[in-house]
Amino acid sequence: MATETARGLLIVFSGPSGCGKGTVVAEILKQRSDTVLSVSVTTRSPRPGEIDGVHYSFISKSQFEQMIGDNALLEYAQYSGNYYGTPRAAVEQQLGAGKNVILEIDVQGALKVMAGCDDYLSVFLAVPSMNELEHRLRGRATEDEVHLQARLQAASFEMAHSDRYQHVIVNDTVADTVKQLNTIIETEKTRRSRNNLS
Repeated sequence: MATETARGLLIVFSGPSGCGKGTVVAEILKQRSDTVLSVSVTTRSPRPGEIDGVHYSFISKSQFEQMIGDNALLEYAQYSGNYYGTPRAAVEQQLGAGKNVILEIDVQGALKVMAGCDDYLSVFLAVPSMNELEHRLRGRATEDEVHLQARLQAASFEMAHSDRYQHVIVNDTVADTVKQLNTIIETEKTRRSRNNLS
């Protein structure tokens, strides 16, 4: 008798800009062959080095609006005149194949996903303090003061919503954070397999 593949976990993963989300996700993907990153769709043009279908799926505005009309997105938002969203079908396909799917999305998108799904694992990646976040963002030296202040304001908003998530991890070191996230994923998978047996 063939055993049914256990459904993967939908992992909603958020945190303020500069908290190290990308680094943590890259390390998790390196360590876990059972986990993939959801590829968002966007109407913006590819930046140098970005590969269609890897970093984003780049589509036209009319295609995106068709997806909105067809309810084909778990969540979407518009920034600077461009749409960004999470395609429902691709996520469902991976989950059905037993893969954990990480949605690395902002708080507003995450809250939409959590409101529309009843089966997910939500994790917020926090910084030790706002001072530490400012230090990290200034250390990047990639933005002028106006944009930096806007990022800090957005981060403050996001941190204020961390209590909406099932788990909060403070990112002191990447190694510790990855270890904690792995433990959370394993605990949730064990809990679900126990529930399926009962």
